[in-house]
Amino acid sequence: MLGADLEWFTTLAETENVSVAAARLHLAQPTLSRMLARLEQRLGVPLFDRHGKRIRLNDYGRLYYEHARRARAELHAGEQAVADRVNPAKGVVRLSFLHSFGGGLVPQLIGEFRRGSGRIDFTLFQGAAEVITRQVLDGEADLALVSPRPGEPGIGWRTLLNQPVVLAVPADHRLAGQRQIRLAELADAEFIAMHPGFGMRRIFDELCAAAGMQPRIAFETSDLVTVCGLVAAGLGIGVVPLEESMPPGIAVVPLSDAEASRDVGLIWSATATPPEAVRRFRDFAIEWAARRHAW
Repeated sequence: MLGADLEWFTTLAETENVSVAAARLHLAQPTLSRMLARLEQRLGVPLFDRHGKRIRLNDYGRLYYEHARRARAELHAGEQAVADRVNPAKGVVRLSFLHSFGGGLVPQLIGEFRRGSGRIDFTLFQGAAEVITRQVLDGEADLALVSPRPGEPGIGWRTLLNQPVVLAVPADHRLAGQRQIRLAELADAEFIAMHPGFGMRRIFDELCAAAGMQPRIAFETSDLVTVCGLVAAGLGIGVVPLEESMPPGIAVVPLSDAEASRDVGLIWSATATPPEAVRRFRDFAIEWAARRHAW
């Protein structure tokens, strides 16, 4: 499978819906169904389980999809490498990042970089730390901004900044205005937390384990803005990174626990050779972080 074949199969595998995949690919549904039938005939096995009009990847399909996805990423990387050689001043950086970086860090980095880097474009994706780390390892993203540092092998890392992690409480909470607090003092509180798989949830779980407490979690969400919103509404308290501008309706209390901070860093595949545009943005981000530390 090459080029367009990889594109239609991975699109169908990711949507598990012939109608949706056909619309995205600008193909007629019968045409896409015939393409799938020919592929399954060549492989000698079905790749999807059929349930009426619905399809689901089976074990064979999931195995084949993993290889097809990596092959698609390699082809895209090859196309970009050729484009970089033809025109080094133009390129695309596939950047993934945590949702919480979308309001400040990512726009700041890209804005400052683009002012001196001409026609380099960006493809952006937001997701959980585990998801975007896997994208980098699978070649689906060139770089990612994550926190904390991933533990998977094959990942390059450079710390860009360190943020304190604080307790967020409603503005009228009894703890608002307190100079600092230990997490162990909050064993009876109800917390608003991120879903498992997100970087701040890992930090929260590690802080709770170090404090010897099992937190009572009232709500889980996939967005730090929602955590702060639920805290402001009086539905619980939360552990969040300290930003320059915190949302209204909450007060922050410093945590005296050791390791109550998070490293924010840039990751990339340690085994892949980055295209020129990616290398330039990576070097810029590292230099940008060095200038911040120098202040």
